[in-house]
Amino acid sequence: MTNKPLQLGFSSYIAFDAQGRRQKGFKVLAILSDYLGDLDKLTLLDIGCSTGFMTALYAEHFRDVTGIDIDAPAVSHAAQHNTNVPNLHWLIQDSQCLGFRDAGFDVVICTHIYEHVPDAHRLMAEIHRVLKPGGVCFFSAGNRFSLMEPHYRLPLLSVIPKWLAHRYLALLGRGSHYYETHLSFVGLRKLVASFEVVDYTIRVVQEPVKFHAEDMIEPSSFKQRALLVFLKIFYGLCPTYLWVLKKTEKVD
Repeated sequence: MTNKPLQLGFSSYIAFDAQGRRQKGFKVLAILSDYLGDLDKLTLLDIGCSTGFMTALYAEHFRDVTGIDIDAPAVSHAAQHNTNVPNLHWLIQDSQCLGFRDAGFDVVICTHIYEHVPDAHRLMAEIHRVLKPGGVCFFSAGNRFSLMEPHYRLPLLSVIPKWLAHRYLALLGRGSHYYETHLSFVGLRKLVASFEVVDYTIRVVQEPVKFHAEDMIEPSSFKQRALLVFLKIFYGLCPTYLWVLKKTEKVD
């Protein structure tokens, strides 16, 4: 495992945006329901649960839900605001070293987490370990080669070398260290190589109402048509990928 330290205290005003977080949660649920069907008999692990708004929403649809995060104040907030939900559990845990038995969950959710952990490959190995055979991980991931870096909203921040990114932040008074490590499309495919990948990226653009994405993509709009053309030609430059990762059973 890398010696890079954990990124503590990441929660911000975004994590306390209840409406926005729940809207994002409905997108995740729509994709999982489309792929898996009924969810009410399944167990779920939500990695990077933060303040818990999305995790609490998942508990309305799954049999049993566990939310984990290394951000203790955020987890405390989640626990304090969801005291009467018997199928919902909160733990402070490092996603690179999960304290769960092998093959313990039907579903894992990992939304825009990989770039924040010191060792993304270890994260994915742990997800693979705790999933049941045939279980799935909902994985949303940002592309390194994006015009606008999503956390600082600075052009090309994730594209340039790390040493230059640190100076970029410092020059603009936005900090002294750029922690996040994004991967390219090729790097992301290598990261999830132990899973079967079911790609929902283009489907969500094609059917925004079905997947609760109409807040971002208006059906039959110019934006929708332009995005579909872009993805067809430049899929490797898509800013965000939406994948369902299936743990396939080993065949001897």
